[in-house]
Amino acid sequence: QLQASGGGLAQAGGSLRVSCVASGRNADRYGWGWFRQRSGKEREFVSAASWSGATTYYADSVKGRFTISIDGAKNTAYLQMNSLEPEDTAVYYCAASTPYYSGSYSLTYEYDHWGQGTQVTVSS
Repeated sequence: QLQASGGGLAQAGGSLRVSCVASGRNADRYGWGWFRQRSGKEREFVSAASWSGATTYYADSVKGRFTISIDGAKNTAYLQMNSLEPEDTAVYYCAASTPYYSGSYSLTYEYDHWGQGTQVTVSS
């Protein structure tokens, strides 16, 4: 089970952070992903971290602006979003893979657990 929080409203150029807490067995061994879904669009990959936290992945559209981090002790993933743009407006979803998963982390089917989504709105 994943519980997402954070998000909200920001102005262009501003920052927001979203968080996602996992519960259950082996939660400290999950790979983590963040996806977003803009109005009328398909859900798209944003960022991911391997289960060890050693490798991170970013979509080109957010590279250099967003940072994913994992707190293993708290079974929590964070997505720090800086230099926000109106195009970042979307519902953001966290996702967790099976324990010890190895893969691209960029595809929705690679994840077994999904959070409920949290709205991020960026005004121009």
